[in-house]
Formats: sequence, structure tokens, C-alpha cells
Amino acid sequence: MSFRAITGNRLRDGAVVFYNNDAGWVERLNDASLYEDKATTETVLAAAKTQAEKERLTVDVYAIDVQVEDGKRTPASIREQIRSLGPTVRTDLGKQAVA
Repeated sequence: MSFRAITGNRLRDGAVVFYNNDAGWVERLNDASLYEDKATTETVLAAAKTQAEKERLTVDVYAIDVQVEDGKRTPASIREQIRSLGPTVRTDLGKQAVA
């Protein structure tokens, strides 16, 4: 199934973060809220951008496509896969090393 998630970069350290309706900004895609329809995504995206600007916690906030297969969340684009996990040449670094 195809969904959308909200992502950005944490201002204090540049880490890739994802938006969770209840917890705010989280570090893992698995903890992010997912949205099925475009209208909901756009509404939450606007609110997340406003919050990010007001609190100065997150920059470059935008929506990404996410595929969910067998309960596993994967960003639809290679760029977002790299952003969410870490460097492709060193799998012992980044979020992929912890998993």
C-alpha cells in the first residue's frame, strides 16, 4: 500500500526526522504517522511547517511517499531511503546500523 509521511531535518544536529501526530518529531520512519489521502497529508503538512517555524526545531519540512508491504515501511524513492537509513557505502553507520 502507498502512504505519505512528513519529514524534515532537525535544526540542532541535521538529523532526519519524521512527524508523529502524538509525539511530534521522531527519528524513525516506523514511528511516523502515515496518511492515505492527499487532503489529510496537506493539512498535516501545513500544521507541521507552522509548528517547525514557530518552535525552530525542524527545517525543510515536506511530504514523502512511503510503501508498506508486510508491515515494513520503505520510502518510495532512493533519495528518501538513504535519508532515512544512512550512507549506502557504510551500513555500519547511521540508523541502519542500529536496526
